[in-house]
Amino acid sequence: MECHNDEAELAQTLSALVAGAVEGVVRDVIVLDHGSTDGSARVADAAGCRFLTDWDLKDVVQSARGDWLLLLEPGARPLAGWVDAVTDHVAIDLKPARFAASRNHRRSFLQRIGRRSLLEQGYLVSKRTAAAGLRPGMALADIANGRAVRELVAEIVPTWAVKAMRVKTQN
Repeated sequence: MECHNDEAELAQTLSALVAGAVEGVVRDVIVLDHGSTDGSARVADAAGCRFLTDWDLKDVVQSARGDWLLLLEPGARPLAGWVDAVTDHVAIDLKPARFAASRNHRRSFLQRIGRRSLLEQGYLVSKRTAAAGLRPGMALADIANGRAVRELVAEIVPTWAVKAMRVKTQN
């Protein structure tokens, strides 16, 4: 994940990844920070993540412990069944994949015609595929650009929906 002052969102996503860590699907979590001044570093440290403030993306990808990478936005939450969906996919398919959009969190018509984040539905890619496409100056989202993907049978709550829910509860 890449973050910048995403303390609350980071905590949401990390809590959703616990099930994957318990099952051995999530072997490590790497957070790439863009100068956060909030508690993002403390949240990542408490969860046992690697929190990097200076990095080379090629080195980060090579240092990941697993053979597959799950790229997420801070705040995104894979929903029930995601561990099995990821496990099944990596066992039988080499293509990258994305989570299905949550049926309970749909964008309005105007939001749907606008530009969406490449990581809105997460991105599951083999480490080998990700490394082959790396170029200097790339961000994580750039890894997901222009590749054909499969859709996982599990859903994800995107970051924009998590932020919208928090705003509603604060008002």
